[in-house]
Amino acid sequence: MTTLSNDGKVLGAVILARHGDREGFYQDATTYAPANTAITPLGSQQEYLLGQFLRSVYLDSSSPSFVSGFHSFVADDAQFKIRADAGGERGVIFNSAVSMLQGLFPPTPQYNITLANGTTIVGPLGGYQAIPIESVESEQDISLEGWVNCNATNTQKFLESSEFSQRKAESSAFLGQLAPYLGGRPATLENMWNVFDYMNVQTIHNKTFAATLPPGYLAQARDLANWQQANIFSSPTADGIGNGKHVAGRTMVASILSGLASISDPKDPIKVLYQAISYKPFISLFKMTGAVDRSPQLAGIVNYASAVSFELRAPISGGEPTVRLLFKNGTDETTFTEYDMMGFPTGVPLSKFVNVLAPTGVNSTDAWCAACSNTQDRGCAALALAKAQGAKSVELPAIGSVGAGFLGAGLALAFSLAAFGVLIFLGVLTLGKTRSVGRTKPLEHSLHGSDTESQADSTKV
Repeated sequence: MTTLSNDGKVLGAVILARHGDREGFYQDATTYAPANTAITPLGSQQEYLLGQFLRSVYLDSSSPSFVSGFHSFVADDAQFKIRADAGGERGVIFNSAVSMLQGLFPPTPQYNITLANGTTIVGPLGGYQAIPIESVESEQDISLEGWVNCNATNTQKFLESSEFSQRKAESSAFLGQLAPYLGGRPATLENMWNVFDYMNVQTIHNKTFAATLPPGYLAQARDLANWQQANIFSSPTADGIGNGKHVAGRTMVASILSGLASISDPKDPIKVLYQAISYKPFISLFKMTGAVDRSPQLAGIVNYASAVSFELRAPISGGEPTVRLLFKNGTDETTFTEYDMMGFPTGVPLSKFVNVLAPTGVNSTDAWCAACSNTQDRGCAALALAKAQGAKSVELPAIGSVGAGFLGAGLALAFSLAAFGVLIFLGVLTLGKTRSVGRTKPLEHSLHGSDTESQADSTKV
């Protein structure tokens, strides 16, 4: 963790944000199959405040991180892309993105049109702007919910480990005292995420529960849940070899790198890629980037309306752009904090960032099925049948364009070409004589996703 620096010009950012406060939620302790829930007015407010914060950082011309050329009043759809996971928690994540956008692009009388008869019409509610959001369905696209139908085997191995057995023994006395506060939920370490989430939701919304719960119980439950989730969604190595470790982050690698490629290309108008997600990818990505190794406090469940920004900056002295990892843990924190990443305290060269993360990406059906030890779901059964029959290709479920990349080797090649072209443009790579080499157009992200989980701390969460 370092003091936030403002050296260089901000070109844009890839932002990942967790949804806001929601009602009670339950997910299977081993498969993570989710139950439905709904966002609360508190959650909408948290996301609105996040949008206002991001506006103050990137759209305010007086900010040292202002993105030059970003239209800050009337939104220009060509300059940003908003994606929202639409899976397990149904509308919670999508609605969170809607609320965030109300803060990022508030109503303005400048959003108007003059008709042929000379009448000027301002948008409703003082110039409310409806911003397009791509809804990412987990059955059609793995990018924002890579863990769905993936973690059962991996989770089971962890639950059977000696490390888990030791922690279970150490926490048995505490867990034995929780039964009266769990509404019938099993008070077990295996079910720890649900234990914490229930307690957290009740503490926020149930006055009687909040007054009855003994001091320190919620903090202890969160500590155990953080430990459990960190061990399920991350591993000692970045690629998480075997059974889907880090898959929540690995399936997002292509969209993150594609977003940065677009931002770094002066011919591409994209300045911000915003992806609304659940808490799981944060756990994986903090480990994959090495941020958690230097800042252990990042391990675990991030708060509601938390946001991480992979910010691309052009150094004042010139040369290759750098990527900074900035994180704001919910509404309790008022500003971004910069964290060391990949051994660089103040920004990673773009080429280094690409070289480290690109090999870890899960960008095809075959790779996802192998990483998740799955032969049945999300196209894996069809792929296994094709292999058994010696077929070279197989018809897979129809998906959006970005999802299509994930369910085929095409995305890996397309992004490699795109990144290669960008690095040439930046002067990091050269091909014979000096000349301009364009990159492939970044993949469009048309998807639907899910959000399956989460809770963190009360207003923090």
